Amino acid sequence: MDMIKDRDINGLCEGQRIGGYIVKKTASLPEIRGEYYALEHESTGARHVHIACDDSENTFAVGFKTVPADETGVAHILEHTALCGSARYPVRDPFFSMIKRSLNTFMNAFTASDWTMYPFATQNRKDFYNLLGVYLDAAFFPKLDVLSFRQEGHRLEFDEEGILQRMGVVYNEMKGAMSSPSQIMGRGLLKALYPNVTYGHNSGGDPAFIPELTHEDLLAFHSRHYHPSNAWFFTYGNMPLKDHLAVIEKEVLSRFTRLDPKTDVPSQPRWESPRKIRETYPAIAGPHLERECQAALAWLTPDILDTRSVLGFVLLEQILLGNAGAPLRKALMDSGLGTAICDGAGFDGDNRDTAFCCGMKGMAEADAAALETLIMDTLKALAEKGIERELAEAAIHQLEFQKKEISNSPYPYGLKMIMGMAGTWFHGGDPLKVIQFEEDLEAIRSELDRGYFENLIRHYLLENPHRVLYILAPDTEKQRLMDEKERRELDALAASLQEEEKKRILEEAEILKNLQEAEEDLSVLPTLDREDIDPGIRIVDPLEQQGSLMCYDAATSGIVYVNLAFGLAGLEPEKEALVPLFSHVLTRMGTKKMDYVAVARRVDACTGGIGAMGHARTRMDDGRLSPFITLSAKALERNLSPMLELLEDFTVSYDFSDTERLKKLLFEYRAAMESAVVQSGHRLAISLASRNLSPGCALSEEWGGVHQLRRIKEITDQIKAGKDDILNRLQNDFRDMAEKIFTGNNLRAALVSEKDIRDGARKGLETLQGNLGSKGALTFTSSRSSEMSGEGIREAWTTATAVNFVASALDTPGMDHPDAPVLAVIAKLLRSAYLHREIREKGGAYGGFALFNAEEGVFAMASYRDPHIRRTLDVFASAADFLASGHFDERDINEAILQVCSEIDRPDTPSAAARKAFMRNLAGLSDGARVRFKERLLQVNRNAVCEVASRIFVKDRILQGVAVITGEDILAKEEVNPPLVSHRI
Repeated sequence: MDMIKDRDINGLCEGQRIGGYIVKKTASLPEIRGEYYALEHESTGARHVHIACDDSENTFAVGFKTVPADETGVAHILEHTALCGSARYPVRDPFFSMIKRSLNTFMNAFTASDWTMYPFATQNRKDFYNLLGVYLDAAFFPKLDVLSFRQEGHRLEFDEEGILQRMGVVYNEMKGAMSSPSQIMGRGLLKALYPNVTYGHNSGGDPAFIPELTHEDLLAFHSRHYHPSNAWFFTYGNMPLKDHLAVIEKEVLSRFTRLDPKTDVPSQPRWESPRKIRETYPAIAGPHLERECQAALAWLTPDILDTRSVLGFVLLEQILLGNAGAPLRKALMDSGLGTAICDGAGFDGDNRDTAFCCGMKGMAEADAAALETLIMDTLKALAEKGIERELAEAAIHQLEFQKKEISNSPYPYGLKMIMGMAGTWFHGGDPLKVIQFEEDLEAIRSELDRGYFENLIRHYLLENPHRVLYILAPDTEKQRLMDEKERRELDALAASLQEEEKKRILEEAEILKNLQEAEEDLSVLPTLDREDIDPGIRIVDPLEQQGSLMCYDAATSGIVYVNLAFGLAGLEPEKEALVPLFSHVLTRMGTKKMDYVAVARRVDACTGGIGAMGHARTRMDDGRLSPFITLSAKALERNLSPMLELLEDFTVSYDFSDTERLKKLLFEYRAAMESAVVQSGHRLAISLASRNLSPGCALSEEWGGVHQLRRIKEITDQIKAGKDDILNRLQNDFRDMAEKIFTGNNLRAALVSEKDIRDGARKGLETLQGNLGSKGALTFTSSRSSEMSGEGIREAWTTATAVNFVASALDTPGMDHPDAPVLAVIAKLLRSAYLHREIREKGGAYGGFALFNAEEGVFAMASYRDPHIRRTLDVFASAADFLASGHFDERDINEAILQVCSEIDRPDTPSAAARKAFMRNLAGLSDGARVRFKERLLQVNRNAVCEVASRIFVKDRILQGVAVITGEDILAKEEVNPPLVSHRI
């Protein structure tokens, strides 16, 4: 599309001045029916991009190029500390206070390798400007007092026994991060590839070096980096740009003059020969540990400003690694050298010098050289023999599909746009070229027959000496040695302290504790009121329903979405336990018509993805368990027929006979589950603690929790031991399951599309249902009722981690009970008014959570990357005392209601809203129940909270279910009473 020059767009044109800004570029964005504006503030040099479109989820972000020169985590700690009070809002934690005073759909802050960003999104105009004021003041005029630095960064404290400890939110967060092999791999690759520039430093902070950061260092870093001359502003949505600019200029830019922040990132000096680096990660002793290495080859690739080559590598990644039939992925998986693709594999296009990586996990270290040879030989063969045209076209199709599909998951769409353009923009490139890549794509297309991708491989991979063979090996002593080293250093420091120094540490701890507990006047912060809440909910009804097929009318930009759901009630228990594995392999195996390579290539060439997933829900209408599996698919209108053919292949022509393929998929599944333990430990702990409280929770734990990980480890360990009969049994079980599940009378389907393509899609689905046949006895509703044993759980599950994930759970009434909205309010109240202070600020954990699962009738509390166990359980138990004390008022209740409503009213794209409506229908969750819940929610007051809390939050019940994910050494030191039953993950 040609750039629009010298013409008015929505009131602005290039060269026009608006306040202190000059409009540098304008363009139309027809895909979203929007306009693009790039502006620069004349006196400070601040850049601003605005995307105007008819989207009510308005987004703001301000980013700074942050270039740390050491491992102290200064950029990360500054991100945290900046949100601990500012000149205009001098309260202890305005960021977290605003979460509860807002209807935001997103609030957070990010620290990347070379930038820091503060984004938010909301649908409410008043809320937008409330948040904008707080964000601007936090970023440009933070207090950055020493106590906040100690709380968020690092500090020394004496524990109850008088032993010196090191605390701090970021300190503990990074101890947890550096226990994760995937995090160690990712950060290790950066350090290996970029030893001479900022990317070689851990921007999050290495716990061994974080204590070296001083408060003075923090202030200096802010002064240099958080300046308008080093700032990039972004706004998106249907609110007027002129209003945004006026606020930003008045509140911030008018108070600064231009400077040179000296934050340009130079290119990494190139090597003359490849290198090899070996590092280790903390591991637990166990069988087959010698094959728990990761090894990867990584290269520096194009400069980020070479947008055409960067786009070429986005496509090349898809060609080489994007699916099971991709030639490099297939070569790796067929080699038998490892069990899954390594962490960090793929193209990283965010840094000044981009990078490409590929390798394997589940390897023997001795095979690293063979892996390097395999990768280089595979790339050489592709460069010499050529890449199949259909692979290139499939990669281009995936890129076009992603551009066409508008989604606000996992982030608001506006935020996804800024995240996509940030790297190019921050390094001086044109962000519009990232959004409008058609010119670069057409140039690539024109060179396909002249070996475009083959030349990329030759130039950047085969002939590029800036390459590293990176090996990450397990070390069962590493965590113990790190812990002992930290303990020795702290003991030596404690012994060297003078009495005056000890007194200062004790006094500072007491001052910080008093500050954390002090009542604050939060009236200085802006807020919304109940009157600002829309009392209604979004209801999406099917346009038509024919038998088991529901058709939804939605603006989908020419994309067709299909969801097939099949009931699982009635499966034998031993087969029900296999549903997650069945779901994982179903669409990744071959069929009777095609092998898995052809299937994978067909999916990429014709769809935006097809996947299967098991769901365990407790029905809202009768309390029964509703287990079902969904096949979800999406495709451009022109590919409707091949998408439906693929769905029929998976449900009619399934084939599980490829034993080698099945084996590889099982090991891939295990690797994915293992990597989630330290990353999502709080979720897994909640699942463990809740599993006896509802049938849905019980099955969810069996399907997606630690028990599922133990099941796949048991299966794969048997395979490693040469017991291949387990594979034959699985193949027979999967065939039997498919025969029982995929029947026409066990199908419910949803079609989401625009009306002009509905008839053809509906007929295709009716044909598919007819081909399934009608035999079978499975249903969507199990005989298992909501009455569970409620038997108390007190467990600790150990793995290789330097921090803890602690959870408690208790059973409560469900969504359609009058208590349910009050419990939702109590969850928000506990998190914001109690757990945040006790778990994060005082305890040093990364986060403390309270969650009410209204569908299952379960209330849970949890901590994330927590240095404590016993103390945290005491905090959970004392939640009853906090609620009984009544130390909260109607303002706190209003704020909690705002938080609940922000989740209820979170916007969905039309297609996502329709698909969610279909899933609610399957789970028996009626719109009437949703309406009643919100009506009751808006009536909740302090008296209702106190009354419900007095009945449900009895101190002895709060710890009805307790589960902790921790390390063996940590558990041995913690004196939890009564003791936790210990298991190894």
